[in-house]
Amino acid sequence: MHKFVVCLENTGYQASLEQRKLYEVVTDPEAAKHGQIRVIDESGDDYLFPKSMFLEVPLSEDIAERVVRVT
Repeated sequence: MHKFVVCLENTGYQASLEQRKLYEVVTDPEAAKHGQIRVIDESGDDYLFPKSMFLEVPLSEDIAERVVRVT
């Protein structure tokens, strides 16, 4: 199942993240232990960012699949 977050803060990462934009999460348990989250950023690659910069957005499985198809 796909997980998504919305970016609340992009200070220091303006080229990589846009505020109020939805980003797909890549599961990374090791990063989570350190307060980090791995998301697919504006480059299309996944990178680590502070988890505090994001808010998880629960989407139904159907909507999540539709979002993935258009990105």
